[in-house]
Amino acid sequence: MAYETKTKETDTSVIEFIEQVENPKKREDAYKLLDIFTETSGFQAKMWGPSIIGFGKYHYKYASGHEGDAPLVGFSPRKAKISLYFAPGDTKREELLKVFGKHTTGKACVYVNKVADIDVDVLKELITQSIAFLKATYPNYKY
Repeated sequence: MAYETKTKETDTSVIEFIEQVENPKKREDAYKLLDIFTETSGFQAKMWGPSIIGFGKYHYKYASGHEGDAPLVGFSPRKAKISLYFAPGDTKREELLKVFGKHTTGKACVYVNKVADIDVDVLKELITQSIAFLKATYPNYKY
């Protein structure tokens, strides 16, 4: 049976989603990130699945044959930490993260407690770099 990704673009309102964030500081940070990601990426925010705010879209296909669509970049104001989504596999990401500020990383995510902990200029570079990396990796997709 083919694997089907749960993270798909939806018509859910991004603003309504952010308004449901319980913690007022995290809600405020979500609005700051919404502005930064929108301005830097040049894409309108869209909900991906129930909790990811994504910008732009690309189609990936792995050597295993698994393929699908994903946002170019995005974030999610989760209860514990804010998850930031950048292109996996981009070596420049690691260099930028060294000067990013207080964060932890997972396989594809970068986790921060609050926007005040990070360098917003480096965040903008991470967004720009991630989009450039994905466009170079998947050059045939119509962005």
